[in-house]
Amino acid sequence: MKFNTKTIHGGQEHDPAFGSVMPPIYQTSTYAQSTPGGHKGYEYSRTHNPTRNALEKSFASIENGKYGLAFGSGLAAIDAVIKLLKPGDEVVSTNDLYGGTYRLFTKIYEDFGIKFHFIGMESASKMESYINNNTKLIWVETPTNPMMNVIDIVSVSEIAKKHDILLAVDNTFATPYLQQPLELGADIVMHSATKYLGGHSDVVMGALVVKDDQLAERLYFIQNASGAVCGPQDSFLVLRGIKTLHVRMQRHCENGRAVAEYLNNHPKIEKVYWPGFKSHPNHNVAKTQMKDFGGMVSFTTKGNNYEEAIRIVENLKVFTLAESLGGVESLAGHPASMTHASIPKEEREKSGVVDSLIRLSVGIEDEDDLINDLKQAIG
Repeated sequence: MKFNTKTIHGGQEHDPAFGSVMPPIYQTSTYAQSTPGGHKGYEYSRTHNPTRNALEKSFASIENGKYGLAFGSGLAAIDAVIKLLKPGDEVVSTNDLYGGTYRLFTKIYEDFGIKFHFIGMESASKMESYINNNTKLIWVETPTNPMMNVIDIVSVSEIAKKHDILLAVDNTFATPYLQQPLELGADIVMHSATKYLGGHSDVVMGALVVKDDQLAERLYFIQNASGAVCGPQDSFLVLRGIKTLHVRMQRHCENGRAVAEYLNNHPKIEKVYWPGFKSHPNHNVAKTQMKDFGGMVSFTTKGNNYEEAIRIVENLKVFTLAESLGGVESLAGHPASMTHASIPKEEREKSGVVDSLIRLSVGIEDEDDLINDLKQAIG
């Protein structure tokens, strides 16, 4: 089954009760038992729920995995992965990281004795010097948030396997439509399903997908024991969103390209970050491991002027100034004061998150309207 068909049919079956084409919303916390322990596969909805299970099967299908897990948020999914570790373990992660992930790593898990190394991974060989006997996990975002750096998953996977280390890839920006990390050697794929998988800015959810039986068993235990699951209504919404993922991503990519090229030729713009440009440091890697280059674009204005960046985002009319990304509507954000404000300024700027940086999530509106909006806002 090819990807465009998987988004609609992958892992799905018609409801056995009445043949419902869409999985019903099983809005229940518990299930009747004929005798203690005698049930139809469902006891309590924190552990299993038919609507959530349908979604988890869809997650696994579109990522070419075996097991999918749905969580109450993307950070809850990341939290479950870090709970695989113990005090004294070490993690190697990219230095260009979503602010919430950085906050979880440094403000919570460092206090539990887990050590994190944040490094540039544009060249995978750089990480070898940070790996030791305590290294248990490599955490990768690609493309990264918000600098759009591209990391070679195959090369990182080779290093991880050489040292018997788990490799987890945050695939939120690319989605499985553009990139499938499990096929490239990753052990765990994570999504903020709030974003492109849901696609309509109406739900908060996280996802993990794996192939390995034992790893899945450990993560299912953590999911159930910690309880950070999503509800059936949210599961239904994301399952519905996935069914149009392929057609939405095509338009996100088309519009993303148009916006990136417009900004790249604008006299007031200093630099545009988008992996589709031949000048992008890892453009060739992106061409190899991605089907297209996505709808996320970041840029800086000339002079690294904070006030100018704020003026632009406040003047946008079609783009909405808001956190998050991946919805059908276009969004604009100022990472230094919004999504990445939890990262100390000195650390932010080392990775390129300067005060003039603006991040765009290019939606599926008409590209002329998006470009005209940028034109009037930038001036």
